[in-house]
Amino acid sequence: MTLTPGPSAPATIVAAEDVTKTFTTPDGRALPVLEGVSFQLDEGEIVALLGKSGSGKSTLLRCVAGLISPSQGTVSYRGTPLSGASPGVAMVFQSFALLPWLTVQQNVELSLEARGVPAEERRERALRAIDLIGLDGFEGAYPKELSGGMRQRVGFARALVVEPDALLMDEPFSALDVLTAENLRGELVGLWEGRDAPVKAILIVTHNIEEAVLLADRILVLASNPGRIRAELAVDLPRPRDRRTPEFEALVDTVYGILTGREDAAVATTEAAPGAPEARQPAAPTPITVPLPAVSVGGMAGLLEILVARGGEDGLAEISDELNFEIDDLLPLVDAAVLLGLARTGNARMVVTDAGREFAAADILTSKQLFARLALANAPLVRAIAQALAATDGHRLRDGFFLDLLRRGFSAEDAQRQLDVAVDWGRYGELYEYDAGAGQLILAPTGG
Repeated sequence: MTLTPGPSAPATIVAAEDVTKTFTTPDGRALPVLEGVSFQLDEGEIVALLGKSGSGKSTLLRCVAGLISPSQGTVSYRGTPLSGASPGVAMVFQSFALLPWLTVQQNVELSLEARGVPAEERRERALRAIDLIGLDGFEGAYPKELSGGMRQRVGFARALVVEPDALLMDEPFSALDVLTAENLRGELVGLWEGRDAPVKAILIVTHNIEEAVLLADRILVLASNPGRIRAELAVDLPRPRDRRTPEFEALVDTVYGILTGREDAAVATTEAAPGAPEARQPAAPTPITVPLPAVSVGGMAGLLEILVARGGEDGLAEISDELNFEIDDLLPLVDAAVLLGLARTGNARMVVTDAGREFAAADILTSKQLFARLALANAPLVRAIAQALAATDGHRLRDGFFLDLLRRGFSAEDAQRQLDVAVDWGRYGELYEYDAGAGQLILAPTGG
């Protein structure tokens, strides 16, 4: 009896095995960014790395490209562990990264020149790539003459011209306006489906849920601080994908639930089975383990008022459609409201709590008092600042004191962002003041 062999499994281009990455802060402390990440990128697929700020998405992408080395674990290209830049990948960056003194054609030829490709072949391949991404006629233009969308097309051409096995993209559409980003996504899908793009696989980093569902065959959802894979989802929807179909909306809702960790919370609160070992009590929240979402009090209040007007409950997808926002734009507002106890979420729906209704309906003085109580109870950084100021002679401290503490768990940029949010929230609740000239936080005369 002769057996007919089945279709062979697609070849793996990139494999990450137990990748952990830790950076060292200026004061010598360890800052874990990635922890035990394993996945593979196979020929013929688009994979999305989806996560919030702090999930290490861009760091993971650079490890895959061989631009930085893991602290532990390995990244392999076609079975060979990397010891430097990967020979078979090319990157598209969020910031375009074009050299302003070079023309479009010269920018596209750069990567070929670095590989020692002869001048005439460089020219021919660059012109083909420029034509492929729709910039024919702009070969002699300089970056300053191009719109943002056109500059990103040059970035795509520069990556595609080397005909890489895998195209790595780091939030390539986030610096563009909504219409331009949508157009470029559609063209990327068209190139991929038409087999016109000279690549075998695509790995895209994004924080945008709908973008991941629109583009990817698989979505890897990353948890934050440090980054690790929380879930993997297959996207079995035909392309081009319609955002308005129930299947698309259901998948967006599922990803949202995973990204916000509501399933994890539900499991954690489930009663343990008889005879099971007692669950370890979670550590007390700290400014490092419970970061503040980067939103203003006004934005949060506006979302609550909209929800109250809609009966106090609605789906996140429905709210984003009504406001013409991406669902991802609402996530920080939702996270802040949930953190403070003004709302709760479940099954990708948001429900205003009694405290939220009181806050939305209150006059300005009452809302400030209510916000101050909730922030002290639920926002660890706000509470830590207020307590430190209360315990200090003169009730004032330099902002550098808090920044040094925050840098134990955040990058310098994220530490500053956390302090900025805490200052905004503390000022609103009249818990403390901030003297920007002196760089000092000062306890409010009434204590809030």
